[in-house]
Amino acid sequence: MGTIEKKLARMGLTLPPTHPYPSPNRTACVQAGNLLFLSGHGSARHDLGLEVKRQGKVGSEVTEQEAYQTARAVALSMIASIKAHVGDLDRVKRVVRLLGMVNSAPGFERQFAVIDGASDLFYELWGPQFGQHARAAVGIAELPRRGVLEIMGEFELHPARSRKKPHAVGARRRR
Repeated sequence: MGTIEKKLARMGLTLPPTHPYPSPNRTACVQAGNLLFLSGHGSARHDLGLEVKRQGKVGSEVTEQEAYQTARAVALSMIASIKAHVGDLDRVKRVVRLLGMVNSAPGFERQFAVIDGASDLFYELWGPQFGQHARAAVGIAELPRRGVLEIMGEFELHPARSRKKPHAVGARRRR
């Protein structure tokens, strides 16, 4: 178990199952070099655990604090997707950027406070040097399946360690 997974365990958090995408035209993550781009991870489709609100408009049906907890649970879902893709969460070098979309009731203007649920978790896990990130949080009139929110992310990865082939038994080493 790596450093990040140990931190999650100390926090009493477990990763939820990853989302099975119904069509081959999209996936949870796409890697380009050492950048990992995460698709929008939303609150409506699957149980996120943590007994959070999954559907509704923030500011009328869902409170700001409930939505903050939902954003934290969605961040865990994102982390589960990262782990499924790269295998080891310690491969994440830094959180680069998040885009949070909040299903907002008319007049609700604190989308930034809702998406802080995700930002705060990434900051707690990767620390001030690597968890601090660029971010946008916007209000949306509707989200699929009446989801409370959806978050996309970009993460920088440490290069994968190459496995060196062991020397054959009895083989001579070059000097």
